[in-house]
Amino acid sequence: MPPLIELVAITPRAVALRLLMPDARYYLPEPVAWRLHGDGIDRQGTTDRVVTVLHDLPPATTLSFDAAGFAPFEVTLPPCNGAVVLNDPAQAQVLLDGLPDGGTLIVPAGEWVVAPLLIPSHRHIWLADGARLVAPSDRAAFPILPAGQGGSWEGLPDACYRAILTAIDAHDITISGPGLVDGGGAHGDWWDWPKETRNNARRARLLHLIGCEGVTILGPVLTNSPSWTVHPYMCRNLSFAGLTIRNPADSPNTDGLNPESCEAVRIDGVRFSTGDDCIAIKAGKRSDTGGDAHLMPTRNVTVRNCLMERGHGGVVIGSEMSGGVSDVRISDCEMVQTDRGLRIKTRRGRGGVVSGIHLRNVSFDGVDTVLAINMHYFCDHDGHTPFVQTRQPQRVDDLTPQIRDITLDRIVARDVRLAFAACLGLPEAPVTGVVVTDADVTFAPAPTPQVPLMADGLRAVAGAGVLTEHCAISAPTDLPQGPLTLKDFQPC
Repeated sequence: MPPLIELVAITPRAVALRLLMPDARYYLPEPVAWRLHGDGIDRQGTTDRVVTVLHDLPPATTLSFDAAGFAPFEVTLPPCNGAVVLNDPAQAQVLLDGLPDGGTLIVPAGEWVVAPLLIPSHRHIWLADGARLVAPSDRAAFPILPAGQGGSWEGLPDACYRAILTAIDAHDITISGPGLVDGGGAHGDWWDWPKETRNNARRARLLHLIGCEGVTILGPVLTNSPSWTVHPYMCRNLSFAGLTIRNPADSPNTDGLNPESCEAVRIDGVRFSTGDDCIAIKAGKRSDTGGDAHLMPTRNVTVRNCLMERGHGGVVIGSEMSGGVSDVRISDCEMVQTDRGLRIKTRRGRGGVVSGIHLRNVSFDGVDTVLAINMHYFCDHDGHTPFVQTRQPQRVDDLTPQIRDITLDRIVARDVRLAFAACLGLPEAPVTGVVVTDADVTFAPAPTPQVPLMADGLRAVAGAGVLTEHCAISAPTDLPQGPLTLKDFQPC
């Protein structure tokens, strides 16, 4: 029986399909020829991607997709209830608001500098080939989103500038097409004040979804973000497919995709190259006084057939995880030159549970550390204090974080620089249930020793196997275990 094709995501004018070839990750083993045909359309081409995106399709049409060596596949595009073409950037919000439910705003080829847009429910945005939707360079053109209306920053309610694309309490939205959205990060002063405020507000995102449901983002290039690129916050049923997310390597905290306090999130065939983490899964954090009224869990996240080419981490959980993160499945991905592969980070004072994190059939090329788990992460103003950094047991209460049940299977790691795994738990709450099976690992020749985790008192290493402290880990015996903490370390 030939391999199958499955539907990943769909909008009225685009579709993402997964070519289910065994063991393939982001790329197919070799290019595959295809033909797409139906009423009024007959196209041919080749693809080298497992998740293949087809653009500029006729709405409400049934099409047949034939790929060499695969079973035939048929798909019906959803309808479009009317469309308007953007021809005056000053009218973009008016046109978007004036659409009927199910209507489409078409952004044609060309550069369109628009003030930040607020997307209502039941809207489609189509970014045509050659379209560039660009944020203004003047920060004064960005409205401020108050803390009580969805504004947040690093896990806490906080005022922030609105993104070039924002949706609040909206549902049934799609943004698709081969075009580009430029968030304006390099055009103004955004990257000059990464952890500060201007006009008592934090930096903007590029795409900010707040309290939304049923959103599909399919195909476009998202670049040059002021801070986090895509930030879904307290959302459900989201699909991100076939995107390219890229920011300069030195741009501060420009994470790629950060689902926070969300449920049912699918990330398929996305290519990342960022100035920080590629994917960072979050669930808010308690305030300094332990406040938790704003917390919600993140659960049921799947990451599949993605390529992470650069960044501090490939898939990261935390450090804002106080609401709890569970049921995360990462499979069939490629990570190249990311500092860490799978990274889980937290600290005392956060509370919350991270559990049920499963990674399978993932390749790592030139990473510092494949698996990094750190419960002494020195974030926030008190990150280097004895409360956070001491290795002496502390009282266990609702501010004590928990990490358990992490599995890695069918791993191929080449030129690992520092360690295959570095796991630093709390003495009062050790990490439990970490299992590594079927790992094929080689180490880089003569790397410079460095500290593998962002915690105090750790020794520099290079070419190490499994480094643990207060962590129960089962790993192949050809990955020898060793200590993490310097023998004479005492926190200040």
